Amino acid sequence: MVQDQSSSTPEGHYLDRRTIIRGMGLGVVGLSTLGLVNWLSGMSGTLAGQVDTSEAFRAAIGDLGKELFPAKRSEKYTIEPRTLTPEKIASVYNNFYEFTTKKSGVWRMARNFKVDPWKIEIAGDVEKPFTLDFEDLLKLAPLEERVYRFRCVETWAMQVPWIGYPLSKLIDRCKPLGKAKYIRFVTILDEDRLPGQMDKQWPWPYFEALRLDEARHDLAMVCVGIFGHGLPMQHGAPWRVVVPWKYGYKSPKSIVRIEFTEKRPGTFWNQALPREYGFFSNVDPSKPHPRWSQAMERDIGTGRRRATLLYNGYAEQVAGLYTGKEI
Repeated sequence: MVQDQSSSTPEGHYLDRRTIIRGMGLGVVGLSTLGLVNWLSGMSGTLAGQVDTSEAFRAAIGDLGKELFPAKRSEKYTIEPRTLTPEKIASVYNNFYEFTTKKSGVWRMARNFKVDPWKIEIAGDVEKPFTLDFEDLLKLAPLEERVYRFRCVETWAMQVPWIGYPLSKLIDRCKPLGKAKYIRFVTILDEDRLPGQMDKQWPWPYFEALRLDEARHDLAMVCVGIFGHGLPMQHGAPWRVVVPWKYGYKSPKSIVRIEFTEKRPGTFWNQALPREYGFFSNVDPSKPHPRWSQAMERDIGTGRRRATLLYNGYAEQVAGLYTGKEI
C-alpha cells in the first residue's frame, strides 16, 4: 500500500470500522480522520459556548474513593517530546460502540450512567471462583498516575494520564492456576442503557483477551481514573484495562468478568472481522490494516500527522515478548 506523505490524507486510506456498518445499511454517520482537523477547530468553541464541560469530565463513580484522587504521577513513564492531549478533547472523542459509533456523541449518551454498585466475577482456571466488589478493586493496590501514548487502530492517537496500578496486582489477587495461559475480559451487557448492543450483527457483550505474560507486564494497567479523577463513563468507568503498546480496542472498558484459560480465547473484533483484526494487535507501522496504512497517525490534540512507532514507542520494554510475526 502506498504511504501518503501529504498533510491532507485521502479518505480512502483511512476508512474505519464504521465503513462496514454503513455498508450494512445502518445509516450511521461517523467522524473520519479526514475531517478530524476541522472537527477539532470547531470543538473548542462548542465546548466553551454551548456545553457544560464538567459533564464530560465527571467521574462516573461520584464521590466513591475521592480521597484517592489525584494520584501521584510516576516519573518512570514519559511521552516526551509529545504533550498531553487536552482533557476537553480526549473526553469528547471516544470509541464506545455500545453507546454509538459517533465519537462525538458517546460522552453525551454516557452522562449520568450509574456504575455503583459494580461487581467483577473471577472465573475459569483459578484456585477458587469469586466475586470482587469494585470498591475492593479500587483499593487493591496503591494508585499512581502514568502518562501513556494511546493509539487507535483507526490511525488517531492521544497522550493521556491514566490512574491505576499494574494489572499483575489484580492477577495475583485472582490466584490463577499454573495451567492458565490467557486472561479474558468480558464487559457490561445492558441493552436498556447501551443502545448499540441492540444491533445483533455484533457478538455482544464486548470481550477481549491477553496472553498472561502480556497481562503481567508492568506497562499493562488496571485503570480507574484519568486527568486526576475517576473515569468518566465514556472512558470505561468504573474500570478498564490499558495496554499501551497495542491498538486501543485491546484495552477493554467497563469490565464485569475476568476468566483465566489454558487455551487462547476468542476476541470481539477477531471474531466479528477475522480478516481485519488479529489476536495480538500490536501497534506496527509495517503491518497495514487491509483497508488502510498504519505507517502514519494523527494526534487528536494537535491535528498533526507523524510516523507510527513500533509497539507505539514501547519496543524497548515489550519486544522481548514477541517474535515479530504475531498478528
